[in-house]
Order: sequence, then structure tokens, then C-alpha cells
Amino acid sequence: MKRIDLNCDMGELLEAIADGTQESLMPHLTSVNIACGGHAGDPLMMQRTIKQALRWHVAIGAHPGYADRANFGRVELAIPLGAITDFVFEQVRTLGEIAAESRATITHVKPHGALYNQAAHNRDIARAIADGVARWRKDVVLVGLAGSQMLGVFRDAGFRVAAEAFADRRYESDGKLRSRKFDDALISDPKEVAQQALRIVDDGKILAVDGKEVALNAETICIHGDTPGAPNIAAEVAHTLRTAGIELRPLCE
Repeated sequence: MKRIDLNCDMGELLEAIADGTQESLMPHLTSVNIACGGHAGDPLMMQRTIKQALRWHVAIGAHPGYADRANFGRVELAIPLGAITDFVFEQVRTLGEIAAESRATITHVKPHGALYNQAAHNRDIARAIADGVARWRKDVVLVGLAGSQMLGVFRDAGFRVAAEAFADRRYESDGKLRSRKFDDALISDPKEVAQQALRIVDDGKILAVDGKEVALNAETICIHGDTPGAPNIAAEVAHTLRTAGIELRPLCE
């Protein structure tokens, strides 16, 4: 039986936590990546998100990013590598301490936004991320873009790695995510997202924006929690995958 982890970035929007939107995603997921106070999040949001994940028996990961809340961490920054290592360490340590208060364990780390995209093609940035996580713990899975350099860097740093694909994002023919500056970068139709997820698991490939096939051998698939209608998208993806006989299981199992 084929299996896949279904993950979502969370703890980023206070209103989504308060109105129940965030928790309504949980039944359809196997992992969550929680903002650690960089691009979004604060201790209370982290705590509430962790408790929601525990209620739904969902694996908990850290989601560190640039401390650029005005741009939600989605704008590339040029900062010293040592500074990247330092803030990654501080962010994952903060989430780890809050998780320990709830007797929860952090199982994985996934960089956020521009930091993630830069690390996908810049080995030095990927190594700075790995160094920051290693300063905290090495017994976690590092998540990176399927087919990218960052996975090899993470692996060489001694981490178990997981290749990630995105069900709700379009791709360029070179395997990079289509920039959010383009109106078609995000897929918001639940059935279209679900079909892309199914192709990723079944075929290990999708069609890029120019119609070319892109190989995506992934162990985890992401759905963005800040997309309008995200709970419906997550429900459709989970239903479609399970109906096709695909098992949804977290990376840590």
C-alpha cells in the first residue's frame, strides 16, 4: 500500500485559531508545521496550536522563517549565514520549550517561505538552516523541496530528510515552485488540488505551467492553511487519497 504524509503550515493566523478554522483542518492531516515567532506566531498561538494537534494525534513540527512579518516571510532577504543559523536555533528552541510544557514532541522541522525557497537552490543557506537545527537537536526530520539541493545538504549534515511536494502550488518546468507574484501560483479549487496530490503519489510527477512533466518523488505533501477554503481543500485531498487506497501517515511513523 502506498503511503504519504499530509502536512499543513499552522499557528500563523490568530483569527484562524480563534474562529476554529485551523482546528477544522486537523482531522484531514497527519502533520502540522507550527510558526515559531519569526514570520508569524507567538507563544500563545504556539501553545494553542500544539494542544489542537495533540487532540487530533497529529505530528508536530517547527516552521522557522525570516522575522519579516510585514511580508509574511515570503520575501527573500540577504542576511549573514550566521544570523540564519542563530534565528533558526532560537525559533525551534522556543517551540520545543513550549511543546515540552504540553508533553509534546517536535518530530520535524520545515523552513518557511522565502527561506525555504532560497535553501532549495543555495547550499550555504541550507547548511545554515541545518546548523541551526543541529544546535538544538539532530533527532528530527528536516523537510525540503523534492528534487532540490537542500535535501542533500540536510542529509550530509546528519539528518533524516523528507522530500516535500505541494498539492496547492503550481510548478515551473525546472521543479521550482511558481512565484507567488503570478496570479496562477496558487491552486484553490479543492478538486484540482486533490488531483494534483493524487498524481504526486500515484505517478511521482505533475504537469508544470508550460505543460512539461516534472518528477516529484515526495514523502510528504503540503496544503497551505492560509489559503481561502483550506479546510475544504484538506478534506477533499484526504478523501481522494484514501479512496484511492493511499494510507495517510506522519513522517515519524
